Amino acid sequence: MSVDPVALTAALVRCPSVTPVEGGALVLLEQLLSKAGFTCTRVDRGDTSNLFARWGARGANKSFGFNGHTDVVPVGDRSAWTQDPFGAAIVDGWMYGRGTTDMKSGVAAFVAAAVDFVQDTPPDGAVIIAITGDEEGEATDGTVALLDWMATQGERMTHCLVGEPTCPDRLGEMMKIGRRGSMTAQITATGVQGHSAYPHRAKNPLHAMVRLLDGLASHPLDQGTDHFDASTLAITTIDCGNPANNVIPARATATVNIRFNDAHSGASLTAWLQAQAADVQMETGVTLDLAIKISGESFLTPPGDLSALIARAIQAETGRTPELSTTGGTSDARFVKDHCPVVEFGLVGRTMHQVDERVEIAQITALKSIYTRILRDYFA
Repeated sequence: MSVDPVALTAALVRCPSVTPVEGGALVLLEQLLSKAGFTCTRVDRGDTSNLFARWGARGANKSFGFNGHTDVVPVGDRSAWTQDPFGAAIVDGWMYGRGTTDMKSGVAAFVAAAVDFVQDTPPDGAVIIAITGDEEGEATDGTVALLDWMATQGERMTHCLVGEPTCPDRLGEMMKIGRRGSMTAQITATGVQGHSAYPHRAKNPLHAMVRLLDGLASHPLDQGTDHFDASTLAITTIDCGNPANNVIPARATATVNIRFNDAHSGASLTAWLQAQAADVQMETGVTLDLAIKISGESFLTPPGDLSALIARAIQAETGRTPELSTTGGTSDARFVKDHCPVVEFGLVGRTMHQVDERVEIAQITALKSIYTRILRDYFA
């Protein structure tokens, strides 16, 4: 049976799988893959639904893996959409709907490619598909749960492709061989409340906070590395909730987000933040407390056989040689990289998470062709 990736994308989009709701998407995929001879296992954890599917023998010497997600972000203001966000309407060659770009079309394209491939030319090895329902949320019980389960079951991917949208404007122009790390620091400054006419009787937490934030924001973290742009630090909020103009508040909070390259680790940046806060605290007498969350470390799959194979397939199908990039936010590749070498390639991502998210129909078909060629060349 040949699987139409456009029809499969539409069927997945009609599943209202807003994180953490499964919405029927994984049920649909499990039925399709089981019928095609894949061994399927639901690996649900907590409120998160996940699906593991394997064609071929467990422990095969060569196992090509695909990782993706069927959960989507909320639609926002539904009245702002020109089409039903879960209707998969096709207008002028584009399919509209939440998840069309990020990333139900990518999942559909690979599943369609894999089903056709294993039936037409059964490979000497295994094809593994690991799909989560928790990529857009906290991501604690999604791909992580799948990888934990695989470790206990002796399941192993030799290499993995993550199907996130990677191309800025044209299909084939970019693939990801790594990602920056991400961390957030919530800062609380605690001083002494007082009258603004008598500042010497108070300890102003805002002055300390502004001094700390200025020091953090004006300090270049690095100049970039061989495969990464320079790391960045952004102040995302400053709050004190003070309605009075003649009162020095006792407390202020702020948040900074750091996107960092492979010149740093979450631990090294945590130590730097804490040292900066300690210096300002000593200077001002205001207590500065930091709550730090590291969402993911930076990582790189060095250019090599895997990236070259994928790049050749992209070039053969699109005529474009993809840039090997590490730009963008985080993805579940940050978890897969501890399991096996991983590269990301998918559609143009211009409309993901937007109102009227949509995908060009021709891109879905082209992506299936690229994924098919990747599988064929990998097992050749």
